[in-house]
Amino acid sequence: MTNLLKPGGSYEEICANFKWDIPAQYNIADDVCDRWADDPDRVALVYEDVNKNIRSYTFADIRKFANQLANTLRAYGLERGDRVTLLLAQDPECAIGHVACWKAGMVSGPCSVLFGSDAISYRLNDCGARVLVTDSANFEKVHAIRGDCPSLERILVIDGQPEGSENFWTAIENASDEFENVRTASDDIAWISYTSGTTGMPKGSVQPHRMMLGHMPSLEFIYDFFPQDKDALWSPADWAWMAGLMDVIMPGWFHGCKVVATAMKGFDAEDAYRILAQHEITLALLTPTMLKLMRQVPDPLSRHNLKLRAVLSGGEAVGAGLLEWAQSELNIGINEGFGQTECNVILGNNGNVFTIKPGSLGKPTPGSDVRIIDDNGNEVAPGVEGHIACKRPDPVMLLEYLNKPEATREKFIGDWLITGDVGHMDEDGYFWFHGRGDDVITSSGYRIGPSEIEDALLKHEAVQMAAAIGIPDAVRTEIIKAYIILAPGFTANDALNDELRDSVRSRLAKHEVPKLIEFVESLPMTTTGKIMRRELREMEKQRLAAG
Repeated sequence: MTNLLKPGGSYEEICANFKWDIPAQYNIADDVCDRWADDPDRVALVYEDVNKNIRSYTFADIRKFANQLANTLRAYGLERGDRVTLLLAQDPECAIGHVACWKAGMVSGPCSVLFGSDAISYRLNDCGARVLVTDSANFEKVHAIRGDCPSLERILVIDGQPEGSENFWTAIENASDEFENVRTASDDIAWISYTSGTTGMPKGSVQPHRMMLGHMPSLEFIYDFFPQDKDALWSPADWAWMAGLMDVIMPGWFHGCKVVATAMKGFDAEDAYRILAQHEITLALLTPTMLKLMRQVPDPLSRHNLKLRAVLSGGEAVGAGLLEWAQSELNIGINEGFGQTECNVILGNNGNVFTIKPGSLGKPTPGSDVRIIDDNGNEVAPGVEGHIACKRPDPVMLLEYLNKPEATREKFIGDWLITGDVGHMDEDGYFWFHGRGDDVITSSGYRIGPSEIEDALLKHEAVQMAAAIGIPDAVRTEIIKAYIILAPGFTANDALNDELRDSVRSRLAKHEVPKLIEFVESLPMTTTGKIMRRELREMEKQRLAAG
């Protein structure tokens, strides 16, 4: 196992000793699968299903099944660059699907099982997916909208064969398990992840093969110079999101480590301790919301023998209270990481390298050039608020937004990628988050675009106009509140409230359903007719301050 990052006596020494070395030709599958697969005993994945039944997969197994799937996709007529959507949770077939696509030079498309039909069909059509892999529980969502997805030719189902689908395992069983990986350029597209914005529908962030290498020094740093002997990784974070896919499973496999996958239905804090102990997890990604729930479990170490040595957290602020609890109760440090789908893990902490300042985002990870800049792209002085921005070129950066050249241009000021977050850097080089520079809502680690919620609400006949914002919440960072102007002839009541929530839930995802709904006569608007969400947020802050 070769670290990209050399340990050192100080943060400055570690950064000074690191430099990027990105080859012109690079295929992720070579690193995360094939280079470990000649060892027949090397465990890649331990999968625990919903009934706690456990199955292990070696890297040799992953290579075999990924090769069979790659050959099957080719037999279907798919070619290099074609798109395959993976509507799955932490299923072995999801990981196999990614590796198979990368081997064949095809493009994988992670898609969360939390999504409803509208959100799924939008993603299928925007990327032009030809094949979709899913499970029986989610097949009906796709079957219902299949006629609206002209590019979609085949649906493979991993645990059955409903009418209109093929069984995944039956489809690949007779295919050859030999496959020569396509020689892809490091800038060739590997996968497309969809990310929420403040206007319009979600944007497809086009992720190149080099992004795997772009992640590794940052994660080696935050995971306290992994890999170390017997390192094993787990997170409840769904592999449809960057946190699960590129902060856990693929970095683990890059270094030939065991990754544990669980079919956990919702987050269960007591069960999380059991999983960590039973599977001897040493490295975990746990959001602040998860950690807050784990903190409520009384005396966990009397029942669970933990082997944890580092925890990566992020998506929301990790406060002093959580840091102190983890250190005193669990004897572990929490290293916060900061990034986004388009440019991941560019700031972070390692408590064994420098002192963690509770509440800060840490410092730029080795190889990342992160600054606070103004609207003109000029760096500002320590203590001054500005955009948190990362300089290109950087291997962890997106290629573009799919089909959205204007949005791609707007993502940059000169050579600076704007994260959309504002903050400041202090005199010691630590970064501090102040808030979003836009209207994106941060709830339980998810970044949620308000316009998607508003569009879903407007599809209900009772809604004439809708606005969605995030309002502060002690556990989730923010909760979603929707303001509704009713169409003529409708009356506000609890039954309509529930009906509107159900309508959003059926179209989008559970975490995008408004927690609060307020019926109003009017909304603050600009002269051009845009809703002023900032004024709504200010109004809520004043309400909170007044108690």
